[in-house]
Amino acid sequence: MPLESDLYAPVKALLEGQGYVVKGEVRGCDVVAVRAGEPPLIVELKRVFGLGLVLQGVDRLAISDRVYLAIGQWPKRMKNVKKLCRRLGLGLMVVAAKRADIVLDPVPYRPRLDKRKAGRLLGEHARRVGDPNRGGSSTKVPMMTAYRQEALRCAELLASNGPMKLAALRLAAAAPRAATILQQDVYGWFERVERGIYTVSPAGRRGLEMFARFGA
Repeated sequence: MPLESDLYAPVKALLEGQGYVVKGEVRGCDVVAVRAGEPPLIVELKRVFGLGLVLQGVDRLAISDRVYLAIGQWPKRMKNVKKLCRRLGLGLMVVAAKRADIVLDPVPYRPRLDKRKAGRLLGEHARRVGDPNRGGSSTKVPMMTAYRQEALRCAELLASNGPMKLAALRLAAAAPRAATILQQDVYGWFERVERGIYTVSPAGRRGLEMFARFGA
């Protein structure tokens, strides 16, 4: 792997070939390239891609929106590296075999919102009763979702009243998705007695005990 300073000559040659006047170590910037009538182009050099290099690049964006990160080897997770650089508005160069290649040019990042995901997020937030989960909780702690809350309300009602019809359960448990919940039975909490009539299973009673602290 080349030294950090070994990256300078290939980067300089690449930029000079594009008509830039290139100088190294200008007021803390590893490489500064200037072409008439354009904002400066800044390149920060590092042997490998890492957080320190990214932070340097972000800092240089206060000077110019044309900032590249140049590294001395191809990252193992290139797809993720490119995605990060795009989101930050940074360009990327790779120097290999004494040759610098531009992998990504810096452009302002304008994320395209996923309306479907946003709708699901808002829907889950609206349907969830209370705030049963602690933000940043361990993955070992079962997550209380709006779906699970509906399933618990159904199980609790069936445990108290015995077998019920789906239509009656939907209203009494305030569970608009009761039919889907009982028919799919993701948690194994329900048993079909006959067509359209369900009861709670032994697993469902254990589920009620397990999630009692959340409330149904």
